[in-house]
Amino acid sequence: MALDTSSTGAWEALAACREKSPLVQCITNYVSMDIMANVLLAAGASPAMAHSIGEVEDFVKIASALLINVGTLSEEWVGGMRLAAKAAVAQGKPWVLDPVGCGATPFRSQVISSLLALSPTVVRGNASEILALAGLEGATKGVDSTAAATEALGAAQQIARRHGCVVAISGAEDLVTDGTRVLKVANGVPMLQQITATGCSVTAVVAAFVCLFPQQPLEATAHALAYFGLAAELAAADGAKGPGSLRVGLLDNLWSMSQEQLLAGARVTEA
Repeated sequence: MALDTSSTGAWEALAACREKSPLVQCITNYVSMDIMANVLLAAGASPAMAHSIGEVEDFVKIASALLINVGTLSEEWVGGMRLAAKAAVAQGKPWVLDPVGCGATPFRSQVISSLLALSPTVVRGNASEILALAGLEGATKGVDSTAAATEALGAAQQIARRHGCVVAISGAEDLVTDGTRVLKVANGVPMLQQITATGCSVTAVVAAFVCLFPQQPLEATAHALAYFGLAAELAAADGAKGPGSLRVGLLDNLWSMSQEQLLAGARVTEA
């Protein structure tokens, strides 16, 4: 099955996720574990929050995809991340890198750079993280972006071409590139920024979609972002009064989203 960039492609990706329930191994930070696991379940995937250096390689063997989020770092976790990434590449399984806070400290940046050298399938971050990852001058304020997605597009294309991966930049409108093509995703609501780990969680959905369409990581990534953003839009339209009710509504709409809603609401276009 081939994905196009239309909302039909978005529905095909979601339907495949619900049907096949891919197992996504998540090496992620403490803040994101709960919402990330619940987002994957709501999307129809199966989460495995396994980060111990003693078992990461064994989990890669049974997983459909690997997600590495560097939000929580320790020497043991870093060792586990590297082992898991190498195992995923060796077994031909897609893995997705979330370079949380890249540029914030020299140690963090060095760890992320070493992981980028291990051939991720997709890198997803905010504009500041992508700028820092490309070695450009970009300000990083904690894990929040101080730059717009469009400002980081050149850096994203540079990373994508150099490492043979897809790079997604989160922003008011998300941009996704393979170094040549650029897709724009115009779904989401600003209040998502007030819910911790939503960016981490959408990266897990990217991993779930990409492993089902390994020949089309660009389209699969864009559709994951559109699906997640649309769920937030629907939650807001349902009357979410603040971040707490939006979080609940986000999970509910990821779970219940219909074909009609996704076909009508997903907005992925060539940029």
